[in-house]
Order: sequence, then structure tokens, then C-alpha cells
Amino acid sequence: MLPPVHHLVSLGEGGTPLHKAERLAKRLDLKGLYLKDETRNPTNSYRDRAATLLTSNAIDRNFDTLICATNGNMGASLAAYSAKAGLICHLVVPEVVDVGKLAQMLAYDAAIEEFGKILDDSIQKAAAIAKETGWYQATAELNPLVVEAQKTISYEIYEQFGVPEWILVSMGSGGTIYSIWKGFKDLKQFGLVDALPRIVGVQPEGCAPIVNTLLAKGASKSKKTVNPATHALAILVAEPLQSELAVNAIRESDGLALTVSDSEIFAAELEIAKLEGVFAEPASSATIAALGKLVEGGKISSDSSVVCLITGSGLKATDVLQALTKKQKTVVLGLEISTKEKILRILKKKDSYGYDLWKKLGKTMTRAAVYQHLNELSEKGLVVAYEKSGKKFFRIVERGKKVLAAIDDLKLLM
Repeated sequence: MLPPVHHLVSLGEGGTPLHKAERLAKRLDLKGLYLKDETRNPTNSYRDRAATLLTSNAIDRNFDTLICATNGNMGASLAAYSAKAGLICHLVVPEVVDVGKLAQMLAYDAAIEEFGKILDDSIQKAAAIAKETGWYQATAELNPLVVEAQKTISYEIYEQFGVPEWILVSMGSGGTIYSIWKGFKDLKQFGLVDALPRIVGVQPEGCAPIVNTLLAKGASKSKKTVNPATHALAILVAEPLQSELAVNAIRESDGLALTVSDSEIFAAELEIAKLEGVFAEPASSATIAALGKLVEGGKISSDSSVVCLITGSGLKATDVLQALTKKQKTVVLGLEISTKEKILRILKKKDSYGYDLWKKLGKTMTRAAVYQHLNELSEKGLVVAYEKSGKKFFRIVERGKKVLAAIDDLKLLM
């Protein structure tokens, strides 16, 4: 069911539990509700299934460097599996990334490059880099092996339960929901099942190009969302490349598609944790928010069997932590903060100048961008500049050291 693998790279992914969510089912007035808990994978998300196949395939094909555009889970997974295999992992990320996922990428020693505001921009950059360098293309939207790997989720649901009447999946680029549908179609093709589930696709109100396409009769390719916005960053995609696959999966399965608000997503995230002991990231919590609407609206009957896909851990996203503490704190988010932190840590060891800092940062951005960061740090009173041997050197001041200490304290709470 998968391409042959000769050099297996594995961290023990797959075989994740299918929880019977009795308390949550009672709250939603459902007879049978199950959570496919992909947080139990090695890096706490379903993307580990793709990472094991892609890194193995890369080695089989004699690649030593992978390139991937990512807004979170895929980058964290690939970085971990590349570290295991001794491969170089080059990640292109948008401006805003969940801090927990970024921390994983950094810990696994991936080379990280920031490009664009959202994932759509980063994908274009990764495609151009792969064309120029000949590196292995590991971007989920650009490598068909990702769908093949992720369809194993459906095989496991079949082994653990059978065929549920409904499966709810959150949608970003559209590939995940198609993976689930393809997996069950495989099972039917080989005579293992007679029936197929109905698929429900869920997107946030502020970024719902696939749902909007389904609401437009006869359309199959999504139009780009103008000014997309949601705190569920894993599914923040303005122009999904796999929208046609997602649309076909929902239509073929006689399924449904709907949107939920960010407030509904966060409420669902807390409810899943409180009632079932599963801490889900906002993107996958959207499935529970949507399920409540569908049951209340009579679209899904109370005696139905339902599986919701929980794609990743809530520990990777910080918004719910802010909501829980109810404190007005500035949380360190995004690669821009990470870059400034790196500069401060370099300067804490030794005074330096722009070109030297650029080299120490790995040459992953332009020298102009490095000087922009230095100017901003100077304006905030964290570093000071001085002339030496005809060069403009920078030195961290006490205020800058206090900022680093505050960042260290914050990381201890994550």
C-alpha cells in the first residue's frame, strides 16, 4: 500500500489510540464519539507518519538535504526525523508560527528561513529553492507521498473500530482530508469494507476557501481568501493547493463542510481537555466545535458513530495558555522574535558587527535584514553601537540581558 522502503527512518510513529469519548459524547448528545489521538506520535502530531516515509524515501534516492515549507507540524516532524537520519533539513516558515512548533524545529537543529506572511508564500519559496538546488522536496502540498503516508490513519481506524458513519477533519491545504478519504477507498477497493464514511471538512470563519468553494455550486478549485485570519495557525492557508482533492472527497462521500469561529475553537479545546484528558491544538479542536453545531442542527443524528481527527498537541500552540491564565502577557511568537533573540545571545558572548552576525546566523536571511533587526534592537534600548577599526560594532546592554532572562523564564513555563 506504500512505496518500497530500503533505508527505514523511524521514531516509533503510528499505532495511535482511538479514544471512546464518553463524557464528551454525553455533553454533545451522541451515542458513539471517538477521538483519533495523533498527539501520541513521537513529535506529537500526525505529520510524523509523513516524515518517516519522506526521510526514508530521500535516503533511498540518495538525497542528503530536504527542503520544506511549513507553518508548524510538518517542519517539526521533518526536523526530528532528519536529525535521526543525519540529513540536513531546511525549513521555510511564514512570519507567524506557533512557538511550540518553532521550538521543536530549533531543538532538532533545522536550518530555518523566514519568508512571507502565510504558508502560501513559503510554499512558493520552497518550490523555487528545490528547483535551484535540487534538494528533496518535502513540502506536504508538493510531495504526493504525504497523502500516501497519512492514509494509514484510516487503516488504523478500520482496525480499531471499523467504518464509522462520520469522520470530521480540519482543513488547511486540503491534503489531510483527502488522505483520510483515500485510505477508506483503498479498504473498499481491496474488499475489506462494504461501506464508506461520510467526510466532514471544517475551517475557521476567517479563512475558509474550501468551504466557500463547496457552497458555490459546480466549483471545484478554491479562490484565494483575501485577508485570511485565524489563531488556528495550522489551517491558515489562503489559497489551498489541494482544494480540488478535498472538495472531491467531501462530495464523493456525501459529506458536509462548515466553518467555526475562533472563540468556538478555543472553547472546544478546553472542553476536550476537561472531559477527555486530551490536549488538542486549535486546528483539530475545530472538529469538536463543528460537531456540536451539526448535532444541534440535526445534520448528524444522536445515534451516529463519529470519529474526530485530533492532529496535534495543544502544547505546540500558546493561545489557549494565554486564555487559561487570563493575564495580559506578551508571549514570544514568530521567527522575528527568535532572530532577535539569537542576535542578543551572540552579543551576550561577544561584541560583534553586522557581517559577522550574518555569518553566525547561518546566512539564512539578507544582510540588510540583519541590520534591520540590529536597528530595531538599538531603538528598543537593548543594544548600543560603537565604532572600532572602521567597523560599526554592537554591544548588548543590561536591558537586553534582562530580556533574555525573561525569555528563559517564559520557556520554563512551556
